[in-house]
Amino acid sequence: MPLSFNLGRLVVELVEGDITELEADAIVNAANEYLKHGGGVAAAIVRKGGWVIQEESDRYVREHGPVPVGGVAVTGAGRLKAKYVIHAVGPRYGDPQGDEKLASAIRNSLLKAEELGLESIALPAISTGAFGYPYERCARIMAGVLKEFAPSAKSLKRVIVCLFGREAYETFRRVFEEELR
Repeated sequence: MPLSFNLGRLVVELVEGDITELEADAIVNAANEYLKHGGGVAAAIVRKGGWVIQEESDRYVREHGPVPVGGVAVTGAGRLKAKYVIHAVGPRYGDPQGDEKLASAIRNSLLKAEELGLESIALPAISTGAFGYPYERCARIMAGVLKEFAPSAKSLKRVIVCLFGREAYETFRRVFEEELR
């Protein structure tokens, strides 16, 4: 049973698990600017959804160039349950503007879901893997973006924050209970 937080019409659910298994209109991939999906969440998404996701990512980069840190790109979802993968490029921990760029990656993912008319989106803990962001810092930034975004949500009704591992889940649970209750 997911832990839920009501932010007006927007419901935020916290779950521990595998984002590739979730039923949502879009799942967010914590990506690098060249959309090379070689490790972490990105590799799991391509493994489960199929190589077509990497092919679409490569085509996007060829046509539009690298995705800026804080920006997003969209591909199909291959064999995943989702319709789309929104590839969000988070910052590396230690970047002087890292917190703003992380907030931007989260916000732009939500805005892209709205632009696509989606009702649900699943977000991972962007930048906490290879890019080294502490869970607590990511959770506080994400909670802030969700609170700020919620009043303007139109099509989006459900945001699932999917965390891999107990430590990540417990940290986000504690922070979200402080920030979103």
